[in-house]
Amino acid sequence: MNFIENPKVTEIIREYPAAIQQKLFYLRKLILDTASETEGVSRLEETLKWGEPSYVAKGGSTIRIDWKKATPGQYAMYFICTTGLVDTFRMIYGDQLAFEGNRAIIFPLDQEVPTSALKHCITLALTYHRVKHLPMLGA
Repeated sequence: MNFIENPKVTEIIREYPAAIQQKLFYLRKLILDTASETEGVSRLEETLKWGEPSYVAKGGSTIRIDWKKATPGQYAMYFICTTGLVDTFRMIYGDQLAFEGNRAIIFPLDQEVPTSALKHCITLALTYHRVKHLPMLGA
């Protein structure tokens, strides 16, 4: 897989408190690892959208990661709210993941990320335009 890295993303993450940096770099690595393991994802671009680290693959839907000062005890992975991705994630992983409306998966700072469930969600986002016509996105 070809990864188009954006050095400004690292700069943005490095502005956060050290504990948050570690969490966001972990999510970044999880997105990269999942992209490299996902059939049909040949290129992943790292960019900034709304000043937040963002990742997009051809045929996929944008994934953003961020931490907000207004909610210091959590960080999140955001998805385009009109895609139905989060609604699907909630149906499949409502017992393992926490959500904010139809736009985000929320991670409390003091809890481990359920890696397997999250990787599946990332895969669905990275392949969204190829699976959006399938019931539950083909999950």
